[in-house]
Amino acid sequence: MSILKSGKPIGIACDHAGYELKQYLLEVFKQKKIEVVDFGTNSTDSVDYSDYAHPLAEAVERGEVYPGIAICGSGNGINIALNKHQEIRAGLCWSVEIARLVRLHNDANVLVMPGRFISKEEGMFIVDTFLNTDFEGGRHQCRIDKIPVKKQ
Repeated sequence: MSILKSGKPIGIACDHAGYELKQYLLEVFKQKKIEVVDFGTNSTDSVDYSDYAHPLAEAVERGEVYPGIAICGSGNGINIALNKHQEIRAGLCWSVEIARLVRLHNDANVLVMPGRFISKEEGMFIVDTFLNTDFEGGRHQCRIDKIPVKKQ
């Protein structure tokens, strides 16, 4: 089963350190005829990851894309920026098993990867696992429900 939603493209964003992996993924998605919205960046020139994380997060929240994929050098910076959004559950994944668990237990809606620490091939295996793992629900749902910060 796949978490891809009919009629919804995947959203993807990166900073300069994630650019090469993003370009590789875009080519694979093109070959597989999977629609993608690219939020940038568009080169290896130094940029700020937040400038790309926030537009991706907002598009996921508005339901324009689903799921999201984000890449920066360590994965941490872009992950932190994404998770500032109330409806985003971004999970930093550096292995297939982490990608499986972040979907299975955390219902992550954005996959984050460390572009400087995984190969392009590893990245594709992680993406495939993320896209093909459903949320288990059950005991995990109440935990997910407690994640958003309650407004006072």
